[in-house]
Amino acid sequence: MKKLLSIVLSVALLIALTAPASVHAEEEEKVLNIFTWEAYIDHDTIIAPFTAETGIRVNYSTFGSNEEMLAKMEATGGEGYDLVLASDFVLDALRQLGLIQELDKAKIPNFANLKASALHQYFDPDSAFVVPYVIGTPVILYDPAAAGFEITGFGDLWNPALKDEVVVIDDARVIIAHVLKTMGHSFNTTDPDILAQAAEKLYALRPNIRAFDYDTPHISMITGETAAGFLFTPFAALARMDRPDLEVVYPKEGLGIGIDGLVIPTKAPHPNNAHLFLDFLLRPEIGVAIAEVQLYNNVNEAAEPLLPEFFRTEPSLNPPADMLADAEFIQFLGDDEAIFQDIWLTFKQQ
Repeated sequence: MKKLLSIVLSVALLIALTAPASVHAEEEEKVLNIFTWEAYIDHDTIIAPFTAETGIRVNYSTFGSNEEMLAKMEATGGEGYDLVLASDFVLDALRQLGLIQELDKAKIPNFANLKASALHQYFDPDSAFVVPYVIGTPVILYDPAAAGFEITGFGDLWNPALKDEVVVIDDARVIIAHVLKTMGHSFNTTDPDILAQAAEKLYALRPNIRAFDYDTPHISMITGETAAGFLFTPFAALARMDRPDLEVVYPKEGLGIGIDGLVIPTKAPHPNNAHLFLDFLLRPEIGVAIAEVQLYNNVNEAAEPLLPEFFRTEPSLNPPADMLADAEFIQFLGDDEAIFQDIWLTFKQQ
């Protein structure tokens, strides 16, 4: 009986060793396909070290806007991408549309390094789908000498003294949201009458707008081409590196806040590689690299003690705690998103 059992076990082992690869747990090819904005994940400090350590080749594809990404994900089901890095309101849309998969936290032990303030937000209530990457709060930046008056809120951008002197982010939701805030309404108002009023108020700002710039709005502030701007966090920080005389203003009407994060599409071809990369991103030293390159607020608690002093003293990176507590997110509004885009297009064409 023992001899028979030995023969059976030997045959079973031989079959296991000679079985085709498909019979075993399949190993993923050493590839990772990322879809995000250009240069949003730095090659030299993040991608190259990851590839050197793991042997995984990173293919980096880019989109120009959250809306462009969402349209492509809806059209393809996200097929071909392993990770998408985008803004919270479109990540919420991807979650609602069933286009992303839940994270396997067992494969991301460094998830514990994330700040509690970055987790359990409206776009991912259970923190089951999204790995936060950066946090930002848009700010007003202005040259007191060129403006000729003190700016304290978003509503001051309508001042006639700023005619042809303002640069704004080329983003319908962000700018219209702050127009709504000056009227005492939520960023995410969808009431047609209120939006019509917001459109009229926005159109009245057009004579003061010199430039719409999503990618380099800080340049016109540095050169003095514009006296005031409404910018995302890193652009304000970059401008102040060259022009420390520029003043940072957190709008008195209320703060906006945004979290960009990474998700794994449902049809990701290399989900294990995606989890490996996410865990790599959440290492403390990589958290420092992300902060230093992107100049957004850090989301990694373990990285906080390692950050340079600049991150603790730069005004554009340190919103007042009391204002931050009441900051509002822009949320995905489904079909109503088109209303904001229509208002914005008319505004730009004036």
